[in-house]
Parts: sequence; structure tokens; C-alpha cells
Amino acid sequence: MTDDGERGVPTRRDLLTAGGAVVGAGLIAGCAGSGREGPTETTDGTATPTEASEDAYTVDMAPVGSVEFDDPPERVAHYFPGYGDMAVALGHGDSVLSMGLPSRFHSDHYGELDGVDFDVESLTKLNGDSGIDKEVFYELDADLHLIDPRWLVNNGFFGLEESDVEELRDNVAPFVGNVVFRRTDGWHDYRYYTLYETFEKVAEIHRETERFERLAAFHDEYLPRVQAELPPADARPNALLIFAAGDEPEAFSPYRVSDRGTNKKQFRDLGITDALTGTGIDGLSTTDRGQIDYETMLEVDPDSILVRGHEAKSRAEFEETVLAFMKDHDTASELAAVRNDMVFRGGPIYSGPLHHLFLLERYATGYFPEIYSGELFDREELAGIVTGEA
Repeated sequence: MTDDGERGVPTRRDLLTAGGAVVGAGLIAGCAGSGREGPTETTDGTATPTEASEDAYTVDMAPVGSVEFDDPPERVAHYFPGYGDMAVALGHGDSVLSMGLPSRFHSDHYGELDGVDFDVESLTKLNGDSGIDKEVFYELDADLHLIDPRWLVNNGFFGLEESDVEELRDNVAPFVGNVVFRRTDGWHDYRYYTLYETFEKVAEIHRETERFERLAAFHDEYLPRVQAELPPADARPNALLIFAAGDEPEAFSPYRVSDRGTNKKQFRDLGITDALTGTGIDGLSTTDRGQIDYETMLEVDPDSILVRGHEAKSRAEFEETVLAFMKDHDTASELAAVRNDMVFRGGPIYSGPLHHLFLLERYATGYFPEIYSGELFDREELAGIVTGEA
């Protein structure tokens, strides 16, 4: 591999680089703790002027700490689609350069919002067949890596060392971000953020706090309105959340609905409980890749089953493939959830705030059709906030 001088890459990027260095604590330093669900006021990470420039501001987020900006980044490397959804929601979708796996950035919901779109096909794929090639970050030449650096170095199949991430921080652009989609990784010993706490950080980075506040207010009006109509807690079903991408699945990677990661928020919001509670079965993580089969599922016999890996399908297509296979399977057909047609697509692995609004509607109408039907929130109003036209 050539050295940095032969690449001709400057030591720091202009614009962001002068004000984009990590301040103080270093690459993976951070603090512990977690916050309440939903938008909250935080004591850290507020945009504040600095002595370096009249327009400079800092954003603080575990595990990296404080990152200083001269201007909002125009070119941002992403790994997680949930963060990409935040950028789109804030009107900065054109800043998104990459995803770990672009196929996992599900964007169909934008089609229901007039004036909101995103070209997933334009994204650079970071995660290749043999891991992540460090050179792709040099090729992207981003202003910011909106990626938790600990995610990169704690996934052994990525093939990146801490020294690689430090090199990219020094030679290309800073890192900032936090793995928030799940809370089952043992190495994540620093603070977690809720969906809207994370969203607020991204808004601070893009200097879009006002738009964030309007979207947070939209969420805060919508969620209680849905929750007010829910049946009593003891009348709500539990769920087994699993991953199985094939149309005829026989083995499943379990998730925990009780996990407070951002991609389970819609289930928590509806009071859907975890069918695996008390079973001793753990959730998928970077170190636990265990699977379960139909025999184990039958021992649990959940009220409902949520199968991830099928977001490209419509509800009807899912029923015609995965659910039809389960109904014909000797063991799966004995499951109460299969007999009662309580098997659903499990939603995106990585989901952002716009995803969540649609997912809350999907599961409210799917789980409680006698209470909820049709559209549960105003698409036109939401689109106006996202596009800045309302």
C-alpha cells in the first residue's frame, strides 16, 4: 500500500478539517448512560460558537466526543441507513455518499411523501465480500464519517484495526456516530442514544435544529394519539423477532424485542412484548450469531412472529412466499402465530425517524385492525416539513 504522501491526500480536509478535528478525548473515548425514549433536551452536544471561527460550532457524541465544524458537511460517508434516513428527513439526502449495504436502505416510504426522494443506487457500498477496504474511504473523500468508529473495529469480519480508523480520521475526515440500532453488543460500553436523541445530534451536525424540532413535534403529536386507542396491556400480543432472508426459511437469527435499540421503537410504542423473555435465548450481536429452528420456536409458541429480511416484499408477496411455506411446514404449521396469520415482515434492520412513522402505522394496523385502519398521519404535512415548504 502506498503512503499518504504518494496518494497526494492532505493531512486534513479544508473547510471541515480545520474545524473538524476530534477534540480532547480521542477516537473511542466516551461516556456511559442512556436517555428516555423520544426527543429530549440533552446537556451535551449543543451547537456552540468557538474562538476559532465566528461560525464554528461543535457537536458532542459518544464514543468520539466533541467534533468541531466550520460549516455543515456536504459529503458524508454513512454506514447505517437509519442515519441516512435522518439526513433525508433534514433535507440533506444529497450529502449521503455511502452505506454499509445499500440494499438495506429501504426507501419506499419516500414515495408517499411529495417532493421527497432518494437515489439508493447512487450509494457506494462499504461492506464487500471480504470486509471493508480502507481505500474506499479515501476514494469517497468525505467531509465527515457519520459512523461509530467502534463499530468498524469491533466487527472482525470488516478487517479494520483501530489504527486504520485513526489514519482515516487524520487523513480524510473525522468520525462521529453511535451504534444505536441495537443494544446487544458487549463492546458497546458507552452511552446509547434514543432515536430522537440521535436524530438531534445529526440535526446539529447539519445545522437543521429548527427542522428537527418540527419533526419531533410531529412525532410527539402522532404517537400519543395512536397509543390512546391501544387495548389494555394484557390484551396485546407478544412477538418473536427473527431474521431469515429466504422464502423457505428453516433457521432463524433471533432478536430481542425487549432490546431498546432504535429499530424496536415501534414495537415498544405499541406495547408488543418479547416472546423470548425468560427463555435464555439471547439476541443477535457481533459476537452471538446463534440460530434457532422451528422446534425451538414451537417451545416458545409466540403470539406473533416478525421476520426480518423481507422489506423488498409487499405484505401480499410475503404471505404468498414465507407465510405460505410456514403453513405447509410440518412443524411451523403447529405454531399459533402461523395458524392465526400473525406472521409479519419484521421491518428494516436499520430504521430512522421517517421509517419509524410509517412502521408505527404498519404495525398498529397489522396487530390491531379492529382499532386502526388506513393512514394514521398526514403525509402532506410531513412532506412539507421535510422539504421545507410548510
